Amino acid sequence: MAFQKPSHTFTKIHLKALHTNNFKILFALSFTVFINMLSFGQDIPKKEKKIDRLVIETQEKDSLSVTSDSLALTEISEKSQDTTIIDTIIPKKELLENVVDYHADDYTKFNQKEHKLYLYNLARIEYGDMKIEAGDITIDYNKNTVYAKGIVDSTGAYEQKPVFSQGSNVVEPDSILFNTETKKALIYNSQTEQGDGTVIASITKKENDSVYFIKNAKYTTAEDLEDPDYYIKLRKAKVVPGKKIVTGLANIFIYDVPTPVGLPFGFFPQSETQTSGIILPTFGEQNDRGYFLQNGGYYFAISDYVDLTALGDYYTNGSYALRMESTYAKRYRFRGNFGFRYENLIVSERGFPDYANSTIYNLRWSHSQDSKANPSSRFSASVNLGSSKYYQLSQNNSNVGNRLNNNLSSSISYSKTFSGEPQVNYSLTATHSQNTQTQVINMTLPTFQGSVGRMYPFAAKDGSKKGIFQNINFQYNVRGENRIQTTDSLFFKKEMFDDAKAGFQHTIPLTTNFKVFKHFSISAGTSYNEVWTFKTIEKAYNPIAETEVVTDINGFDAFRTYNFSTSLGTTVYGMFNFEKEGKDSKIKAIRHVMRPSVSYNINPSFSKYYDSYEVIDADGTTRSEVEYTRFEGGIFGTPNKTFSSSVGLSLSNNFEAKVRDKDSTATEAKKIILLNNLNFSTAYNIAGDSLQWSPVRMSGGTQFFDNKLSINFGATLDPYALDNNNNRIDKFNIENGGSLFRLTSGNLTASWSLSNKNKKKGDEDDDRLEENLRGGGRADDLFGVSDDYSNQQMGKKKDDKDKPPSELYKHKIPWSLRLAYAVNYSNNRRQNEISSHSLMFSGDIELTDKWSIGGSSGYDFKNFGFTPTQLRFERDLMSWRMNFSWTPFGPWKQWNFFIGIKSSLLQDLKYEKRRQQDLRL
Repeated sequence: MAFQKPSHTFTKIHLKALHTNNFKILFALSFTVFINMLSFGQDIPKKEKKIDRLVIETQEKDSLSVTSDSLALTEISEKSQDTTIIDTIIPKKELLENVVDYHADDYTKFNQKEHKLYLYNLARIEYGDMKIEAGDITIDYNKNTVYAKGIVDSTGAYEQKPVFSQGSNVVEPDSILFNTETKKALIYNSQTEQGDGTVIASITKKENDSVYFIKNAKYTTAEDLEDPDYYIKLRKAKVVPGKKIVTGLANIFIYDVPTPVGLPFGFFPQSETQTSGIILPTFGEQNDRGYFLQNGGYYFAISDYVDLTALGDYYTNGSYALRMESTYAKRYRFRGNFGFRYENLIVSERGFPDYANSTIYNLRWSHSQDSKANPSSRFSASVNLGSSKYYQLSQNNSNVGNRLNNNLSSSISYSKTFSGEPQVNYSLTATHSQNTQTQVINMTLPTFQGSVGRMYPFAAKDGSKKGIFQNINFQYNVRGENRIQTTDSLFFKKEMFDDAKAGFQHTIPLTTNFKVFKHFSISAGTSYNEVWTFKTIEKAYNPIAETEVVTDINGFDAFRTYNFSTSLGTTVYGMFNFEKEGKDSKIKAIRHVMRPSVSYNINPSFSKYYDSYEVIDADGTTRSEVEYTRFEGGIFGTPNKTFSSSVGLSLSNNFEAKVRDKDSTATEAKKIILLNNLNFSTAYNIAGDSLQWSPVRMSGGTQFFDNKLSINFGATLDPYALDNNNNRIDKFNIENGGSLFRLTSGNLTASWSLSNKNKKKGDEDDDRLEENLRGGGRADDLFGVSDDYSNQQMGKKKDDKDKPPSELYKHKIPWSLRLAYAVNYSNNRRQNEISSHSLMFSGDIELTDKWSIGGSSGYDFKNFGFTPTQLRFERDLMSWRMNFSWTPFGPWKQWNFFIGIKSSLLQDLKYEKRRQQDLRL
């Protein structure tokens, strides 16, 4: 950028009228015209020089009209003209390539003698992609410089500091001197945002649009730039905005106190997009595995939609681990994450008696499809599978909740819907269920489900469905499975498919519903069921070995069953009014809602699908006859052999109350729930010859204190007595000298959440529990929270920008407490014992805005011991984060300390120290 001198062009000067003097105005205008004519005449070339007409036409047109006589042009002979009409003289480049726009609130003054333009108060100048805003701007046309600085107000404060921006780069200095011709600048006391951090430099030299040289600068990610809690001092550095910072000797200062942590030279990548790079490992020592390097690797920024992190560990005793984590997302389409972890663990040294070597792995995949992507089809995945001992033995995470979890499960599904009448749906699902204690794995690869929507063959043409016939409807469902059961040792091996079972189940339910006597609802239906299988069995008795012989028969086979059911139900409302005239009672009314129901079910006998074989002793005598069905072991069960005809009875209750509202301005009573539900159910087998009554099952639940306290309970009541061998007999307990019912089991659970925090929706710190849920653990912190050593920096950074500053004294300290109580009683065979009895609790206290402590523990009243215990301490150090977790006792006794910078750019500036539990493979 360059500014033309007034002698070379016309300059429009905006005059601000202060006095009205016609003579002086006329004199000034005449003088201006005279000067401009003279300056223009100086640019006219001499007559003896020949100038091509093409060059003349490219010159800047002036508003002053010039006659043809003012230039004596000599005719050019065609004979003497060269073969080309292009002149060898290159026309001079225009000095102003873009339009200059400037503005100031107080005044814009041009000094003709000094050739300077002064802009004052909220001054702004724009030229191309360059923009300068400041309180005071001076443009020197002779030197082609722009000098910008702030202004001092009446109180002596320095305000309206310059803001220099060029493209996406923004600099906020105290003052700036910019050369419009060379594009170089000197910047004093500047603050420049570079990525997640800020460069604070006393002197900055702008070499060009893409290179800056700085001296005695500070680089920090702190929010308080006036007094940063830490910074990296850069004595000499080169800055390429948006790309990199290269520095010489640099070290960390904490509150202006130098530390020995530094480097002789450094490289700080700066990018507005994701870039690949090396992840530095953590060095330490761990028990009997020696020294280690953990979580070192490489980050691959594959594209804007997917990335990949590859990490590894190495221990001096030979143990090693590999991890791959990937996150992907595409807006309005899908998002997900994938992770695979493999660890080869060695205990002791080869040749010693306690030497052991074990390999563990874990595969996790989560995928969700956006609802806008495709309304008629959906794909989702939630996978968590691996070694049964992974969470117990893994060296790179500590997750007590997942260690206590006995089940791992996975599901991958795709569903498709075809709209129309009737609607057709189908889905394909692959599932996985793994017991970490028994190491038994159950899988379905795959499960196919299809259905045809409900059809009403007798409905009216207008679509109304009234009465027993118009409500008759049926649908069709089909389910096919390929079920595999295996163990950890055979997983992913060909032997796991040897005992696979496959089959299909077809069901056609036919139902209807109608009302009788206005208040009773009746529903009736029948269901047809057909099962296809590809493997059956045949049983025989071997008299020599005196054992049962089972032979597998491959081939298609099927059985067909049906049943009938009907139910009658209604709803009864009862109101107990406590209000009396002239008296404002606290309890206004209690409402009791009852929903009784009676059902009748018939299941015919399908004995035609049963065969038998004789048990013969050595002398040929038949001792007994054993019945069996060839469909035993099928994945959809076996046909019913015994005819059953039963009546089911159930009653559900709900209790609510209206009480006087504490708010005196309220016009209506307040509703509260006394019992959310209280249910009773039993059945009577009409076709049975003994023990026809089923035990009565009772369950209920309610909430108190604005739903903060939740209580659920249940019990099983058996009407029959026990004999001397503690077996049920066909004799009522009351007839045997006991009570009407015998309590055989009972349970009570209660959870109470207490807090004085004014939390809003979405304020829960759910991110720390995400690892618990991904591993199949609890959705709370009663067993502690996860410590994933490879993601220590992943703690969520709280946004405190809009938070008011803390006061010197706060009368209210935020805290929260969660309690969970559970007790189970068992008395099936007169054991009369408490099978389990425990109280668990977790909580946290925010001592200050930056300091919080928490913990989780519990007590087992049956085994007289503490449940898994974890203590947590966390400190928000503004730009840093520090936490400490400690499991003081138990089989997983350990502790972990971490302090590091929150910014992902400087996440390698950290310190970790931990002691892990001694594991035995």
